[in-house]
Amino acid sequence: MRRSIIWICLLCMAGVASVSAQQETNRGIIWSSLRGLEYSVKAGFNIGGTTPIPLPREIRSIDSYRPTLSISIEGDVKKWFGERKIWGMMLGFRLEDKGMKTEATVKNYSMEIRGSGGERLRGNWTGGVQTTVDNSYFTIPVMAIYRLNNRMIFSAGPYVSFVTGRGFSGTVYDGYLREINPTGTKVEFTGDNQASYDFSDEIRRFQWGARIGAEWRAFKHLIVCADLAWGFNDIFQKDFDTITFGMYPIYLNFGFGYAF
Repeated sequence: MRRSIIWICLLCMAGVASVSAQQETNRGIIWSSLRGLEYSVKAGFNIGGTTPIPLPREIRSIDSYRPTLSISIEGDVKKWFGERKIWGMMLGFRLEDKGMKTEATVKNYSMEIRGSGGERLRGNWTGGVQTTVDNSYFTIPVMAIYRLNNRMIFSAGPYVSFVTGRGFSGTVYDGYLREINPTGTKVEFTGDNQASYDFSDEIRRFQWGARIGAEWRAFKHLIVCADLAWGFNDIFQKDFDTITFGMYPIYLNFGFGYAF
């Protein structure tokens, strides 16, 4: 009997604590709403690529493309202005991956490869190139937002990204390398003979670009969202000259979220 009374008391205390916490949460939401503040959390995935714009003459064809599993998690704070709350600003904090796998046929493509004995060979490659890109970012978007109606919001603005994980590597196959320059010594790779390359350490830590997007409030708290992020600076460091053209991350994000 005494044990039952203790359990009943504990359950009552837990219920009171839960109600109290919910009341505090409701007060916080009301306080924020009166000041034009809104909060949301989102989860999604990126699909796109890291590519030169436009494709250089060295890349003769893109033979295959496959997106990798690139997840994003984001928290946003919106601040609305004026009585009608049509225009506002949004500050976001996103953890995300951006990646892809491609195969291409190239000619006189500047390259540094590792031979089977670990030696490094640099020159101009003609043949097949397989590339895997797998980068992780902490991204901060600062967006202008426009409320079309009670369900639809559009956003546009710049973002900055801090690279937390770097990956840009692959193999070359079915072709040959001209050492030093296009007329140098010819080194052939045919059949199962391949060579690898890895430029991960040459990726710059700071990147920036612009983002445009839209949110649709499907239900009271459920958000369906999408945005396009376009990087404006080359992913590689300035003093990296093996790849002779800029590479820019362009990714479309699809996701859903919870609005408080």
